[in-house]
Amino acid sequence: MDRSDRTATTYDAIIVGGGHNGLVAAAYLARTGLRPLVLEARAVTGGAATTETPWGPEFKVTALSYVMSLMPPTILNDLRLAEHGYRVVPMGPDFMPFPDGRSLMLTGDERHDHAELSVFGRGDADAMPRYEAWLRGVGDVLAPLLMKTPPNVGSMRPRDLMGQLRLAWAMRGLRTRGAADAVRLFTMSISDLLDEWFESPQVKGTMAINGVIGTWAGPAEPGTAYVMMHHTIGDVGDGKMGSWGYPIGGMGAVSAAIRRSAEAFGAHVLTDAKVERIAVRGGRVTGVALADGREFTAPVVVAATHPRITFLDQIERAELPDDFVADIERWRSRSGVVKINVALSRLPRFASRPDLAPEQLSGSVELCHDLEYVERAFQDAREGRPAAAPFSDSVIPSILDPSLCPPGTHVMSMFTQWVPHTWSAEPHEAELDAYADRVIGLYDDLAPGFKASVLHRQVIGPHRMEQQYGLVGGNIFHGELSADQLFHLRPAPGYAGYTTPVRGLYQCSSATHGGGGVTGIAGYLCSQRILRDRRWRR
Repeated sequence: MDRSDRTATTYDAIIVGGGHNGLVAAAYLARTGLRPLVLEARAVTGGAATTETPWGPEFKVTALSYVMSLMPPTILNDLRLAEHGYRVVPMGPDFMPFPDGRSLMLTGDERHDHAELSVFGRGDADAMPRYEAWLRGVGDVLAPLLMKTPPNVGSMRPRDLMGQLRLAWAMRGLRTRGAADAVRLFTMSISDLLDEWFESPQVKGTMAINGVIGTWAGPAEPGTAYVMMHHTIGDVGDGKMGSWGYPIGGMGAVSAAIRRSAEAFGAHVLTDAKVERIAVRGGRVTGVALADGREFTAPVVVAATHPRITFLDQIERAELPDDFVADIERWRSRSGVVKINVALSRLPRFASRPDLAPEQLSGSVELCHDLEYVERAFQDAREGRPAAAPFSDSVIPSILDPSLCPPGTHVMSMFTQWVPHTWSAEPHEAELDAYADRVIGLYDDLAPGFKASVLHRQVIGPHRMEQQYGLVGGNIFHGELSADQLFHLRPAPGYAGYTTPVRGLYQCSSATHGGGGVTGIAGYLCSQRILRDRRWRR
């Protein structure tokens, strides 16, 4: 940034929060010739999508977010992310070892997977292709909705009525049966859904993980079927529904590529720039004030931070309608997630399949014995104690990305659940250490010697997620993906279109539509709304 940029205080737009959605919004605004400023409170941009070195420069881990999917090719192409270092390699097969000596490996090859599933029941093996075809049918209609701004349902304004009609037209492909299936997905539990298709507790447990990942809800809770669909409909640009991949260089490389794109288009980024107040005058935003006393002005401000931070901490209550404040106060952002990152001296060797090639462990390596195992872990946390036997959605990205660690060693990311969601209020360090011991011990039961191979570990609980990363409640989605917090209700009725009650103030955090995962969708749709409003005013 040159001297004139360093001394400038007036911009076309200010983005509060340098997470990936804020950076995407800035890139799109700069791409049209506007002059946006991104203000990030931390020393690094990226939010939850960062690559860190907690044990020194030799080992690189993605502290929180750990795999890529869902980011649309539109964003990848518009922002030229490949030119700025974005590269994702598809994950390998999903591997699930069980304590009874059996294991399950799903590769996506129908014949292979049928043979694997037959060990747990011929009925489940026969059902899997039909289940996946059914999911694709519903997903083909629902997936495009992620890239559409939700209409203001209930509004009688002509512009909003047109939005509602466009939504109805977009849903025409569902027809009667498909519409019923979509409603069921939004309201059913993943447990009830899987019961309709499968019999084996192990198969159901494995498939239930996507329905509860990052969510304060066990598999028996209504709405978890949609959480599964949300994690299933994405792709990494190859057109295959549900595919996931590792960014080379860790998740921080994704954020870095977006930042480089934004800066190449003309956006300016300031770190160590904590916003204390969003200034409003006469119902219109005028700029922001930083904690260090600096002030910046702009006719447009975009909040990429959690809605509780934006609307309850950074804006005077008198500037917001009472019903809107009540909606934000009611916004549920609970968690119970604990992220455990470890450095390993060698790959784990599982008793059920001791001769696996490294590539066969390059997908998810699940710790999930069966469906009841997942439910019991949630009930422990709901009753106020950390799970005695947590489940873990784990990956070993260093198998496909050796740049993350020295030769012969590996890094493993464990996304585990649950501890009580109230742990976001206090560190609970001793209890978290004991919890991490249990997770590592459970993996050691399946892969003897695993515990001895752990060189380093990092344990991040809900309190640290909130205090260090701005994830209120430790919720990685900035708000639960329940039916009453989705689409036109995310994060408040009447304001799901990335607007707010304050003129010129927009929002694009993961609490808005399209949020949940490193997608960039919220930043993209918010920027398009800003640009449409500018054209409308002209």
